[in-house]
Amino acid sequence: MGFIEETDKLSLDWEKISGMSRENKVIPVAVQNILTKEVILIAYTNEEAFNETIRRKKLVLWSTSRNKLWFKGGESGNTFTVDRIFVNCEQNSLVYQVTPDKGNICHTSYNGMANNCYYRELDMDSMQLINLNELKEK
Repeated sequence: MGFIEETDKLSLDWEKISGMSRENKVIPVAVQNILTKEVILIAYTNEEAFNETIRRKKLVLWSTSRNKLWFKGGESGNTFTVDRIFVNCEQNSLVYQVTPDKGNICHTSYNGMANNCYYRELDMDSMQLINLNELKEK
């Protein structure tokens, strides 16, 4: 893990979508665990990744940082079966309800246990990030 995954400092990437090229048109996808209803992650898809997700019934996204298809779990083995797909009213974002095929949900962990990607909460008074795992230990 790197600095951005471990810090308690808020550092939002306001340039993420604005910096993408017009050749790689993407829309956001909220990925939700169908069993727990937790939001696992927010990512992007393009037409190629969307069609591959439909074909495989597995979570395939578009990596905006690597500019290529991202078969979630392709390296770690922590794949997801896509159970349902919802389209918003303007057809510019999606929700994928998925079932984790095994273990880890996020590439991060806490004391060896898999994290959900949303493991920090913003304290709006101090503007610091609070690791929810640490609160559970107290």
